[in-house]
Amino acid sequence: MLRFQPIESFDLPELAAYRTMRLPHEHFVERIFVAEGEKVVRRLLESELDVLSALMPAHHAEAMRPLLEARAPAIRVYTAERPLLERLAGYSMYQGVLAVGRMPEPLAVETAWQRSGRPRLFVAVDGLANAENLGAVVRNAVAFGTHALIVGETSSSPYLRRAVRSSMGTVFDLPVVETNDLCAALVQLRGRGMRCVAAHPHTDRRTIAQADLARDCCLIFGNEGDGIAPAVRAACDECVAIPMPPGVDSLNVASAAAAFLFEANRQRGRM
Repeated sequence: MLRFQPIESFDLPELAAYRTMRLPHEHFVERIFVAEGEKVVRRLLESELDVLSALMPAHHAEAMRPLLEARAPAIRVYTAERPLLERLAGYSMYQGVLAVGRMPEPLAVETAWQRSGRPRLFVAVDGLANAENLGAVVRNAVAFGTHALIVGETSSSPYLRRAVRSSMGTVFDLPVVETNDLCAALVQLRGRGMRCVAAHPHTDRRTIAQADLARDCCLIFGNEGDGIAPAVRAACDECVAIPMPPGVDSLNVASAAAAFLFEANRQRGRM
């Protein structure tokens, strides 16, 4: 039977990942991330990703014992009550359920392409620095059957703690390509015959109902302030807008992503 280790101090070397939750650079160097919340941690334990440890109140650990036991002996489980966990984290917690996972191996654009069924549906993000917004886009992408997410060099990582939490752990089921050159990645996809469609509110050309989203396509979304960078727009086949009444110039990026992804699925006969 897997043994849970109660803690009274945060000085254990094994707890370093929890002590540095607010220092994401250290986590990126080690290729680890923190999952937070009972549902998110459950999804992590049910996923194919490596789980290094878990830290939570004892009653949550007992409730998750079957999932935790299935990870033995690779996982270490520590227990502490929520007030102590909040001191460790430095912020108030609703449940105090945490786990450390290992990021998957870096995925190349070509590999994502080869592993995807047809018609392919990719999502790419440019300049999306807000972790919660990125997590919400991930959640929508998984809900609508997206095959891969391409994260540009000016966007946050979907494995940031807040992004993972906002995605409700759906990021564990989505292949992620993190690129240092989004424009080059889009050009590579276009060379494969995939249409790259930029979600851009200021266009008088096409709306989402008029665009061809039934074939292989990659939908590109930018941040809500500046939108998609001009160089990235230039690397796309076309800019497409969501029709809106006068006085409304844009939607939250997660809402826009949901609208585009719904339309792509509708055109493919999935809705």
